[in-house]
This record gives sequence, structure tokens and C-alpha cells, in this order.
Amino acid sequence: MKHLVVAAVIATLLAPVVASAVQAGPISRACLGSGRKAANTGLCNCIQSVADAALTRSDQRLAARFFRDPHRAQEIRQSDRASHEAFWLRYKQFGSKAEAACRGY
Repeated sequence: MKHLVVAAVIATLLAPVVASAVQAGPISRACLGSGRKAANTGLCNCIQSVADAALTRSDQRLAARFFRDPHRAQEIRQSDRASHEAFWLRYKQFGSKAEAACRGY
């Protein structure tokens, strides 16, 4: 019985941590894992919120790769593929919106 109570307490304490990790989107995870000085939970979650409104999940996964491989952003920007051009327009709009919305973090 004692082990059951301890397990219940631990589960209750860990639930918010696990839930936030599960809910974090690809942009937020990439932002937090980027190692940049300015990256913090508030800023990264704000950017993710803007991404959720402005980008598809597929767009978010592609954009998240830019944190690990900035050169990939340059390749996409300079690509002649119509899908890359359309993505880049959406990505630029997302960047402007995120900059305005997340300025205070």
C-alpha cells in the first residue's frame, strides 16, 4: 500500500512535466535544444504558438531543421522548386509574426 501511495505522488508530480514535453511542438523543441543564449521556455513556447497558427506541421518540421542546420534554410530559400518558394513565403510571414508576438521574452 505504501508503494502505491508513493507511486501516485510521483505520478502526480511528474504529470505536468511529461504533458508539457509531449505538447511541445517541433519548433519549440528545436528552439530549446539550439543552445542559443536567448532560448528559454517562454520564448520557445511563444514561437511555437505562432508556428501553430501560421505553419502546417510539415512546415514546422522543415523549419525546425534550420535550428540544427542553418545552411538548409539557405538551400530552401534559393531553391527553384515551387513548393520551396511557397514554403519560404509562409516561413517569412511566420518569422515576422513571431518577432512581433514574442518580443518581450
